[in-house]
Amino acid sequence: MKSFEALWEELSSKSSSRDENSTTLKALSSGTHFIAKKIIEEASEVMLAAESQGKSELADEISQLIYWIQVLMLDQKLSLDEIYERL
Repeated sequence: MKSFEALWEELSSKSSSRDENSTTLKALSSGTHFIAKKIIEEASEVMLAAESQGKSELADEISQLIYWIQVLMLDQKLSLDEIYERL
């Protein structure tokens, strides 16, 4: 099981590794507009799963949304602390 913080550490490491096979690095290279569109896509899938699918599918969709939100945070150079200050 992975926590929000563990995912953050993993994605931060991937973003600085410059591994050309990294999906995260490819997403970051695609730019803010691409990443933001993925967030919109995943958010709509969360809504659909909540309305018409089971808990497992909803959990999958929420986990994907969290991934893309963290990718956007990296893209925009936002830290976890900057987010936590506003929770």
